[in-house]
Formats: sequence, structure tokens, C-alpha cells
Amino acid sequence: MAQKRDYYEVLDVAKTASPEEIKKAYRKVAIKFHPDKNPDDPTAEDKFKEAAEAYEVLSDEQKRARYDRFGHQGMGSNGGGPNMEDIFSQFGDIFGGGGFEGFFGGGRSGGGRRMKKGSNLRIKLKLDLEEVANGIEKKIKVKRYVACNTCSGTGAKNGTDLKDCGTCHGQGQVKRVVNTMLGQMVSSSTCPTCNGEGKVVTSKCDVCHGDGRQLQEEIIPINIPAGVAEGMQLSMNGKGNYPERGGVPGDLLIQIEEEPHEFLKRDGNNIMFDQYITFVDAALGASIEVPTIEGKVKIKVDPGTQPGKILRLRGKGIKDLNGYGRGDQLIHINVWTPKVVNSQERELLEKLRDSQNFTPNPGKNEKGFFEKVKEYFQ
Repeated sequence: MAQKRDYYEVLDVAKTASPEEIKKAYRKVAIKFHPDKNPDDPTAEDKFKEAAEAYEVLSDEQKRARYDRFGHQGMGSNGGGPNMEDIFSQFGDIFGGGGFEGFFGGGRSGGGRRMKKGSNLRIKLKLDLEEVANGIEKKIKVKRYVACNTCSGTGAKNGTDLKDCGTCHGQGQVKRVVNTMLGQMVSSSTCPTCNGEGKVVTSKCDVCHGDGRQLQEEIIPINIPAGVAEGMQLSMNGKGNYPERGGVPGDLLIQIEEEPHEFLKRDGNNIMFDQYITFVDAALGASIEVPTIEGKVKIKVDPGTQPGKILRLRGKGIKDLNGYGRGDQLIHINVWTPKVVNSQERELLEKLRDSQNFTPNPGKNEKGFFEKVKEYFQ
């Protein structure tokens, strides 16, 4: 087991420090190592608990005297130190009666003031069909309010020059007693002096001037999953604005906009494409090139292909948003009939007019328009 550090060293105070100096020092260390403020630092929670344990001893006159005389051995076993729930419930008065909620949004203490949350940011993100089909990581530039590094988001100089609000005495709310014919009625409302924060700044931070936040431009990577659609909204927690003087940031809301493709159209997870061919190609068959979201591919048109026939390229559509496979590309065959012909073309066509093979004679197996539509939607 690692040897415990000296409690005075943990809080960075002298052994002659007054109770107020110890309280102020603990508050500073707790803000610095709060787990919600250091999500990527695995050691932050241990340091946070260490500071709480040190304050629990040094803030108690009898415990402090015993510690000064016997050191850690005189304190007995604490079962591994205080847990997070104990810290938030026992030391809430250090931060205005509501635990750390006013600073980091922690609702762990089970009471006190509600946490503050910053405003959300909303942006529109345009995607082309290829990006929608396969998913992509986009890097976007966003201006948002972030916590001031100098004062840790408190708005106070050095992050410590705060005091309890004189109006609500640190509670964030004021009570009003009204005498009625039914007796006294008590109502609570947000404190107008501190706006419910429970604390007032005695000396403002030199950088943010008491606001607790700064406007900053940053590049945020956004992973766009395959299969998103027009109007869909994605959310990134904690990437919105940081609130004034502590709390948790709002969210970044991303609204998807699809840019139209030059040739292809989306229908759910399928891709639609209209392919025009000559009636010569329809009659004799042909190999033609068509665009897809992955580039051009060649397809075969069988001899005798009728107008309205739908060819299917399996797996050439859009990936399903929930991961259930991928759509297809459907190619709708249109036989192009020329509107103007020259004399030589007319002569050739006249020779074919009465040909037996050019006389319409649909068989029983030939599907009509409504059958084709029904087949398409199956």
C-alpha cells in the first residue's frame, strides 16, 4: 500500500494555517481535481478523494490535534478513504450548500441547487451522397464558450476569491413568509443577488473578468455514421457553451442536409438511376456504363429489353444506419424515342414498320406497369 502524503502537503498549507485558510485551500484543490473536470485523467479522482480526506481531518479541531501529535497512525483505518457520495454530501457547505453542482453540474449529493447547464449550439452540416452512403469523419470549426483556465470557470481571481451570498447565505434561494388567514405560507424563489449560485465573486478573474468562461474557436471532429438522412439531428454531449461561473457545457446539435447528386437519387437505402437507351440497344442488347456512388460500372442490357424494366445492382446502395446491411441501386430503363428523324432514317424505319417482329405482341409473362411497381416495392 502506498504511503499517505502529509495532509498539510495535500492542501498546500502551513501547519499553522487557520481554519479559513484550510477551507479555502481545500476548495481550490477540489476544483482543480474534480473528476467531472478531468474526465481523461485517471488520477484526478484519487487526488480529489485525498484532498477531501485531508480536509475532513484538518477542519475538525480534535482530529487535527490528534493528527498533529500522532500523524496518520493516530487516525486509525478509514477503510480506503471517503467515497464520492460521502464527499458530496458532507462538504457541500464549502461550495454553497449544493455540493459541487454550481461548478460542475454534479447531482451526486442528492440535494441542494440544481446544476447549471450551458446553452446548446446548433449547426447545419451538408453531406454529399457518397458521404451519406458510407459515413465520414468531418472536422468543423466552432466558436463556443469554454471554461476559463485561469479561474477554473468560477469567475473568481485564482479560482478562490468567492464568498457566500449575503442575501441567501449560500443557499441559492430566498424564502418569503406571508401571513394569511390560514396561517403562515412559505415560498422559495431564486436569489436575485447571486442568481441562484449561492456565491458572489469578491475579486474577479483578470482573464475572464468574472464571467468564468471565454469564447474560443476550435476544430471539432464529428463522426457521421453511414445512412443518415436529410433533417436528421445528431448530438455531441458537452460540446456546446459553458455556462457563466460554473456548470456543465451544453450540447452541439448537428442537423444533416443532403446535397443533391447530379445523376443519382436516394430512396431510403436504395439508389435510383434513370438510364436512357436507344430502341436499337433495347432490341439487340448492349453493354452500357452507369454511375454509382462507388464509381462507374458496366451493366448488360439483354436483347428485347422493354421500357420500364428495372435492373438491380445489389449492395450498391446506402449502408443502413442501424447496421442492417446495405441497400441496392435500381436502374430504370427508358427507351429513347427520337422526336426528329431525317429522310434516310425515315426510310429505314418505314421498311421496319410492317415487320412482324416490330408489331407489338406482349405475351402472358410480360409484366404490366402496375406489376412492375408492385415488384419494385417488394
